[in-house]
Amino acid sequence: MTKPQRYSAGAMFFHWTIAVLVIWNWRLAENANHAGDRAQAMAIFADHKAIGILILVLTVFRLIWRLTHPVPPLPGNYAPWERILARTTHIVFYVLLLALPIGAWLANSLAGRDIDMFGLFTIPALPVGRNEGLAETIFGIHGTGGEIMIYLIGLHILGALKHTFFDKDGGIFRMLPFGRVGKERSSLR
Repeated sequence: MTKPQRYSAGAMFFHWTIAVLVIWNWRLAENANHAGDRAQAMAIFADHKAIGILILVLTVFRLIWRLTHPVPPLPGNYAPWERILARTTHIVFYVLLLALPIGAWLANSLAGRDIDMFGLFTIPALPVGRNEGLAETIFGIHGTGGEIMIYLIGLHILGALKHTFFDKDGGIFRMLPFGRVGKERSSLR
């Protein structure tokens, strides 16, 4: 019995939904940082925070999905450094997808702020007490983590394009429901 070369429909759903939300949230943060006034920035950041919590929830479900559904093996033609880079990138993605929203929730809590979920309900502040200085430090780390996430997305896209168009192993089609996934070539690397 051969292992599937393509990710499951559930994995594709989580991958693409979270990817779109992360990029959208990055753009919201950029827009908020360049807003004309504080009220406009806070309104944009309210959406940014709500989407961050949504990303956190989807990531938890994505991890559960990943643990309960088989993941296709990396193609056999990957060099050892490509295998290490692919695995490391995915681990860092998961860490950031969890740590960024949790860190922002903690920072908001330290600043005494709840998180409004698009006017539908409110996520209360964590019971951590107020500490504006620590909140600002965590927000700074959150911003740096967000920048790392964007660079990592760029690296991920470049890798998918390399494998699809140069190596011709169907890299990007492993995470799409269409397209030709390249034939698995065995390798003893």
